[in-house]
Amino acid sequence: MFTGCGTALVTPFRQDGSLDEDALRALVRWQVESGIHFLVPCGTTGESPTLTKQEHLRVVEITLEEAKGKVPILAGCGGYCTREVAELAAELERMEVDGLLSVTPYYNRPTPDGLYEHYSAIARATQLPIVVYNVPGRTGLNIKPVTLARLASIDNVVGVKEASGDIGQFAEIFQVVPKAFSVLSGDDSVTLPLMALGGAGLISVASNEIPAEMSRLCEACARGNYEEARKIHRRYHALMEVNFTESSPGPVKWALSVMGRIQPNYRLPMVPPTAESKAKIEQVLAAVGLTEMAASAD
Repeated sequence: MFTGCGTALVTPFRQDGSLDEDALRALVRWQVESGIHFLVPCGTTGESPTLTKQEHLRVVEITLEEAKGKVPILAGCGGYCTREVAELAAELERMEVDGLLSVTPYYNRPTPDGLYEHYSAIARATQLPIVVYNVPGRTGLNIKPVTLARLASIDNVVGVKEASGDIGQFAEIFQVVPKAFSVLSGDDSVTLPLMALGGAGLISVASNEIPAEMSRLCEACARGNYEEARKIHRRYHALMEVNFTESSPGPVKWALSVMGRIQPNYRLPMVPPTAESKAKIEQVLAAVGLTEMAASAD
């Protein structure tokens, strides 16, 4: 179900810091119309740590309403309190999402045994498929392949969003997890090598800006057409990189505001990028024609 390109959706806010439901609806519709393969609301790119539980559920509800069953919804469901994550998993299942993306507990940095028990408890709370999210740069915790293999033995843990950035670790993962286990890139810029090793696709930040193009990149890789995939990657590599010129989702939200998709509003502790970063972002957008697209849409 979760193959190809899935967008780690940003969460748009109004000037007063409240949820911008109209902008979110428009963003979801555009993603689906552009051919995205699945959507990921309320992940860390969606600033889930700063959403209230009610806001979290509302974002997922709107995403479901606007997607209208045309693409699967992999809802964010992570945190460092196992009990609260399990309770959220049960609520999201009642909303009829298609699966859960659950980041490893951050700050408390559990041992491998703690990780296994954490995900086992979430799995007991829901029948939904669970994709584990490994992002050590954010959490301070790296899921080693041997531990991931153990997590894969849990019945409804079906995949991993792998954002360690370690190509050697990618290769080792495929040696130890079941063939049906879905390995998704968590970094736009390494999607091509991960899929060449056998990955199922990508959960993308850049597809907030270029959903059609990132979907085509994943489709080309899945067909084994790496020449086409390289062309797409090379055209948009600078965009993939500039999205992390500061802490994400700061840059991608600024880019989307320049493109006219959302308003440039942030919720603390996120703040707008610096003037220097904004200039870099706008330069890259212009180079790939995204500011022209925004102008023509106006």
